[in-house]
Amino acid sequence: MSETDDLPRDSTGAPRYSRRLSDKILIAFHQACDQADFDIAEQLLHILEQMLQRRPTTTDTNRRKSMETLVAAHERLWYLRHPAEGHA
Repeated sequence: MSETDDLPRDSTGAPRYSRRLSDKILIAFHQACDQADFDIAEQLLHILEQMLQRRPTTTDTNRRKSMETLVAAHERLWYLRHPAEGHA
């Protein structure tokens, strides 16, 4: 059984992906942080930023949520890189 066997299919039978690319990149960012690979985490954040700048979302609510998620990710990376600073 392959990894794509459980994915929903479109009308042509091709797998449809259930997560947005930006969600997958954010998951990869958190995995990089968990593994203390901060340089990769930072590069993934830059990719997310580029995606937000390039592709407008359909509503202001989605854009605000995306921006809040991006800010939270930057904060996580900063705290991981500066553990002595603490969470004041």
